[in-house]
Amino acid sequence: MIANHLAYGQEAEQQALDFLQSKGLRLQERNFRCKTGEIDLIMRDAQTLVFVEVRFRQSNDYGRALETVTAGKQRKLLNTANRYLQMKHIDSACRFDVIALNGSGSTPIEWIKNAIQIAW
Repeated sequence: MIANHLAYGQEAEQQALDFLQSKGLRLQERNFRCKTGEIDLIMRDAQTLVFVEVRFRQSNDYGRALETVTAGKQRKLLNTANRYLQMKHIDSACRFDVIALNGSGSTPIEWIKNAIQIAW
């Protein structure tokens, strides 16, 4: 079961990456991990660094994928992004996007730009 879950997650990340690249974004890094958490995709949209959280739900029985980005998850993403910027010595405009992939016949891909508002 866990292996299937990981495979679904990897497939969802690949779909998100393909989708974002088709929209002109360029991959900077994939699956950045540190002690504060993980960021699925780090992309470039012109001069803006984009931290992307990919959420997948095979079924909407317990809510849509987008609804799983809780306040706690947002804090972890912000802390992890801050750590990434420090480690890489990057001073760039940033934004946080969410790619939500939903099963059960709903809109397959939702792209929410600026999904997490930040005030550095």
